[in-house]
Amino acid sequence: MTALAKFALLAVVFVDLLGQGLVFPIINTLMMDPERSFLPASTPEATRDFNYGLVIGIFFLSWFLGAAYISRISDSIGRKNAIMICLFGALAGYAITIVSLFADSLWLLVLGRAITGFTAGNQPIAQAAMIDASRDDAEKARNMGVIVAGISAGLVGGPIIGGILSDKSIMGDVASISLPFYCALTLVAITIVLVQLFFHDIREHREKLRIRPQDIFLALWKLREHPVVLRISLVFFCFQFANVTFYIFMDNYLTSRFQIGLLGTNIAMVVLGIALATSSTLLVTPAQKHFTKRKIVIGMLCLMIVGALLYALAPHPVYCYFLIFAYYFGFGIAYPSILGIFSASVGEDEQGWVMGITVALFTLAAGVTSFLGGDLMSIDIRSPFFVSCGAAILALVLLLVTWNRPEKLRRITC
Repeated sequence: MTALAKFALLAVVFVDLLGQGLVFPIINTLMMDPERSFLPASTPEATRDFNYGLVIGIFFLSWFLGAAYISRISDSIGRKNAIMICLFGALAGYAITIVSLFADSLWLLVLGRAITGFTAGNQPIAQAAMIDASRDDAEKARNMGVIVAGISAGLVGGPIIGGILSDKSIMGDVASISLPFYCALTLVAITIVLVQLFFHDIREHREKLRIRPQDIFLALWKLREHPVVLRISLVFFCFQFANVTFYIFMDNYLTSRFQIGLLGTNIAMVVLGIALATSSTLLVTPAQKHFTKRKIVIGMLCLMIVGALLYALAPHPVYCYFLIFAYYFGFGIAYPSILGIFSASVGEDEQGWVMGITVALFTLAAGVTSFLGGDLMSIDIRSPFFVSCGAAILALVLLLVTWNRPEKLRRITC
């Protein structure tokens, strides 16, 4: 695979995650700030929490449906064709989101996020494309690090773009809450051109695109035929449940508890992205040279457990920023290691499917926690982070109990 092809895939992951880094702080501001006109000023805080969970939850549940389906069919129609479907879906979703901001329409915003979510399946496809091009486990680990670097770049770039383009003190009268979405729309269009020009499938087999909605569920049902993948998936689901519970309510918590504005929440996203970029690009390969994947995941889960607990108890937002860094520093090392374990558990012809499973589990966890988190925060705003801590503990326990057998699982984790 050429450097330009890798850059195109990096751009694909970047714009995929840009939507989260850019959108989450803006949605948090739209839903939670009474001075914004998107919701009536008299809207109770409990309703604002519910609407925030609704918009985020719809995005992730749609992503769950799309990721399991589109990434699976990428094994047959080709990585490039599946990527282009996702990118054009992102264009449509951003366009509807822009209209919703002009109309102050919650339901148009939900529709835009649903479409964007359903076609946000590029990450597992890019992962599968990188695996297709990997010649050995060492190169696979490096390529997975590149993917996580794209993720972190999107998470860092999103809040920077959103913060600058919506700040009148920087952009003057041009600044608006909708301008970042125009920028995202443009970046998606540029990425379409990059993929079209520079990325070419290594896999040559193709089939016609067949729309079969049942494939969404068959992709997950197929887990029962792969007991090794199922055991990895149980740990991964809890691992991602811990991650997304922390991630989704991180900004909301900082706003509700410490009354920091859009700039403060954008800083939190930048810190998160820097932690991911630092750990995933610089430390994954050295860590895997000195430790088994099993030990890496165990150690990083312990770091996430401590980070989530202390985050909920931190008395000042400055401490929260340090704990965000620690939490996602651990996540950035553990995540590529688990992806490598997933990849090693199946053959070359099922890489698209198994990478789709990883994102489906992630988005399913995110959808569940999005809908439940609003109610949890109405009870105690620290609740999501206690839940995150508990989910990481459960992942650790499941790992220790279920990864000792069968022999194939022991072999690929040690």
